[in-house]
Amino acid sequence: MNIDVLTLFPEMFEGVFGASILGKARQKGLVSLSTLNFRDYANNKHNTVDDYPFGGGGGMVLKPGPIFSAVEELMERRYPEGAAPAENAGGATRPRVILMCPQGEPFTQRKAEELSREEHLIFICGHYEGYDERIRQHLVTDELSIGDYVLTGGELPAMVVIDSVVRLLPGVLGNQLSAVTDSFSTGLLEYPHYTRPAQFRDWDVPEVLLSGHHENIELWRRRQSLERTWRRRPELLRDLELSKKDKEWLAELKRQQKASDDIPQK
Repeated sequence: MNIDVLTLFPEMFEGVFGASILGKARQKGLVSLSTLNFRDYANNKHNTVDDYPFGGGGGMVLKPGPIFSAVEELMERRYPEGAAPAENAGGATRPRVILMCPQGEPFTQRKAEELSREEHLIFICGHYEGYDERIRQHLVTDELSIGDYVLTGGELPAMVVIDSVVRLLPGVLGNQLSAVTDSFSTGLLEYPHYTRPAQFRDWDVPEVLLSGHHENIELWRRRQSLERTWRRRPELLRDLELSKKDKEWLAELKRQQKASDDIPQK
């Protein structure tokens, strides 16, 4: 996979792209991670990339010219001799050009899995008040948000999305099962984990995990995931296809909760 990031602050990515899982994936040649300062594509002597909004209002708006020019140069570099990029499964041409902004589609694990199947991603990280609308209309393929809050720029959100996507690529994680069982990958929050020692202070590891009985361990983990999701993120269960056993467990949890709530408090 090739990932390019358009940013006014490429130095912010140096540590992130060179460390931990991303750094190792880069060293193995599993992903190419590059940054491009779109200020270099400003066509004025002061290299300004923003201007006042038409119609008035507070803040400055990113101009379309530098960003379009930067993306177009990337396209020429990645696809020389005018070779048209292939189409992805959804019919959109590569690369996916992703705008990080608070108005975008909420980023989810399902979206990470979708993007991990692409060959080339371009992220646009904005600053100031916003983007010229023509960038949204005629350049980007996706708009993503990592939450309902405002940051000073799109760099940190882009790092979050890139980390989430790259760890799903084949060969990136030492154990591919890790990505499969992560929270949200199955639609549920992940079950509790324990490691050595089996007894720490007065706290013991659940006996089932020490039993060596794999079927019972998987049942315990499934039930723990269901309970943790029901207690912490019950909205995740609405659209999830549950087995008969899952429904029985949830009904039992609800009965236990109701019984606990009915006990008079002293």
